[in-house]
Amino acid sequence: MPNSNALDLEAAGSWAKKYFFASRAFMESVLHPYDLGTTQWYVIYLLANDGPINQRELTRTLEVERATLSAVIGALVRKGLVEQMSDPDDKRQKVLQLTTAGRNLWATLPDPIGLIAEVAFAGVDDAEIALTNRVLRDATQRLNDYKEENNSI
Repeated sequence: MPNSNALDLEAAGSWAKKYFFASRAFMESVLHPYDLGTTQWYVIYLLANDGPINQRELTRTLEVERATLSAVIGALVRKGLVEQMSDPDDKRQKVLQLTTAGRNLWATLPDPIGLIAEVAFAGVDDAEIALTNRVLRDATQRLNDYKEENNSI
């Protein structure tokens, strides 16, 4: 007999996916006037807050394929927002940093994550938000741990 909570868990997964798509579409609409995609925004965000960053490390941080990140970085370089330099410790690696234009753009960008939180969670009690964060974080960690332990998945 299936778990009695199976339908509720299926609904939770479905709502998590719907929330992901809705928040991504919201973020895209906020960034569209600035000619930025969501991954481009995350690169700029990380460079503005933690930069300069090794491109390989950025691939791990953003959990994207190298080819995907290369295309994103290429677009940001063409726009004059990011510059690539050789890593002084390993010339085969690239280090990324914001250009002056990138820093200026960052200073004018709205915070799409803050806007999403403001709209999506308006009127929701802080304790409920904390519970939601904990449940989703822990569930994600368990899935990632299980996958790592069972490489066949």
